[in-house]
Amino acid sequence: MLDVGRYRDHRTFGIVDWCLRGLGQVVFQNNPLSGLVILGALAFNSLIYASIAVVGVVVSTATAIALKADKGLIRDGLYGFNGALVALALVAFTSEDFRSGAIPSPYLTVYIVFAAAMTSAMFATLGTLLAPYKVAPLTMPFVLVGWLFLFAVLKFTSIDAGPLAKPVSPDQYSYTVEYMLPTWYMGFGNAIGQIFFQDNWIAGYLILIGIAVNSPISAGMALLGAIVAAATAVIFGAPEGAIRDGLFGYNAALTAIALGGFFLVLTWRSFLYTLFGVVLATWLWAAIAIFLTPIGMPVLTSTFVIVTWALLLGQYSFAALVPVPPAEATTAEDNRRRYSLKAS
Repeated sequence: MLDVGRYRDHRTFGIVDWCLRGLGQVVFQNNPLSGLVILGALAFNSLIYASIAVVGVVVSTATAIALKADKGLIRDGLYGFNGALVALALVAFTSEDFRSGAIPSPYLTVYIVFAAAMTSAMFATLGTLLAPYKVAPLTMPFVLVGWLFLFAVLKFTSIDAGPLAKPVSPDQYSYTVEYMLPTWYMGFGNAIGQIFFQDNWIAGYLILIGIAVNSPISAGMALLGAIVAAATAVIFGAPEGAIRDGLFGYNAALTAIALGGFFLVLTWRSFLYTLFGVVLATWLWAAIAIFLTPIGMPVLTSTFVIVTWALLLGQYSFAALVPVPPAEATTAEDNRRRYSLKAS
């Protein structure tokens, strides 16, 4: 079996391992191979996005190293994933072409570096505040920093704010287009891809493979989240374009991974609890998207964080659920195996 941890403490290659884990941690995968496959998926869609993701994860990880943050968290990639996401977001929403992105200007590059570094500070702050409640910061550092820096772009003439041509609300799509076969298979793939701002359904399925490298259960839950989100959106009459673009599904997919075995041991009760969260995340995306439309801000992964926090903060009050503290969460498979050993 391939030892994925052999370079974790290597003097030269250690930071490469940590950064690849950081890319994997966007979807809760503490595995450098998962991160490498995900990076390949980004490159398949756009070398610009792949490159900027590397910049974001390296800067945020290096910031944590320079500030002497907890080495275990750094080695697990937990200081890197928010930096990668904020870098991707700033390029995506300032580019003429959302699908492939644009090479950032020197001004935007400096801006991205500062934003990625700030996510490390925000991760530490939220981690401290949430520690007593045994809930992880998730992607909230990215959401807060992303919103703040996207707002500020509008006031700086040296950075082109771009047309924000990619619709960020269901109201920006036509409600007359009929659902078709591509609505489904493209919608599922795009839902996974949109976690990394990849408007490419094939890249989304490649990312799913990256998740499966480390945890087949998490990959299955991500796909299930995307499917349930699309089905929910169709049943309630959402516009076809938003479903096909995966906008209803990416928060739902993340919610499914988080609740479906990662922070809760996977049982039939937690499975139903996860489906409940997925439906909530689907509806809440539309609500927050409409709320943010007047100011032109994207939802990002705020829906996933709100729903996951809400359902995890109450988990210790529900005897039917078996919580997994963030410090002990590894993979859905390992969490369930450890629970089975304790129960036997």
